[in-house]
Amino acid sequence: MNGVRRPSVARTTGLVLAVVALLVFALFPVYWMVSTALDPKALTRGSDMLPSGVSMEHFRVVLDRGNFGTYLLNSALVGIGTIVASALLALFAAIAVARFKFRFRTSVLIMVLIVQMVPLEALVIPLFIQMRDYDLLNSLLGLTIVYIALSLPFAIWTLRGFVQTVPKEVEEAAYIDGASWPRMFWSVLLPLVAPGLVATSIFAFITAWNEFVFAYTFMKSSDKYTAAVGIFQFFGEHTTDWGPVMASSTLITLPVMIFFVIVHRKLGSGLAAGAVKG
Repeated sequence: MNGVRRPSVARTTGLVLAVVALLVFALFPVYWMVSTALDPKALTRGSDMLPSGVSMEHFRVVLDRGNFGTYLLNSALVGIGTIVASALLALFAAIAVARFKFRFRTSVLIMVLIVQMVPLEALVIPLFIQMRDYDLLNSLLGLTIVYIALSLPFAIWTLRGFVQTVPKEVEEAAYIDGASWPRMFWSVLLPLVAPGLVATSIFAFITAWNEFVFAYTFMKSSDKYTAAVGIFQFFGEHTTDWGPVMASSTLITLPVMIFFVIVHRKLGSGLAAGAVKG
């Protein structure tokens, strides 16, 4: 029709098959995890694609005998604390390096990049000694402080880009209208950088929720373990109880999925609002 070329059937079929293959590749581990968690004979399942039945026994074992509810609560407390503190600190730091000129500003940004390149394993011993000196070992507060420190470099660098995209004329217009700096920050700047806050919150939450090495090293009491450490109890020296392992993995995955579903919608709406206001 008037020179408009329609995609061939072979090309369309190839694209559909490629999408289906990618979906299977991405979703099969999730299916295997959930189906094994529900399989009453998970230990002897082998390579069978379908579970032998459906049972919630493994979830009961994890929550009752495995004390996994406490571990999930600890992870939630640490994750929420990390999100709130890292977002506030990173936002004010990003405003400072993006809006104000001061000595060593470039050096600060370079240090932020250098910290991001340091392997986490290299920080375990120095942070362990520091937390020990401040009597913060075996403490959820100490673990939260560590996760905040790990999240800040990425958060500062990301939010700096969002702050720089906000025209200074918008802030100046607010001042001309009689707004104070707190009023300008709350009504003008914060809504425009909200998508950046959402992005950094996702990163901070995933960092705090999934991290294992620091939580395992810093926590001495089992009642202070996070969910990532709590799952380790189901791995034996010679065998692994795969039913509880997959059940606890499912419980760990669900909050992350729910958090992302809620936040990614706000991320999209925030980007649209920022585009309109900018």
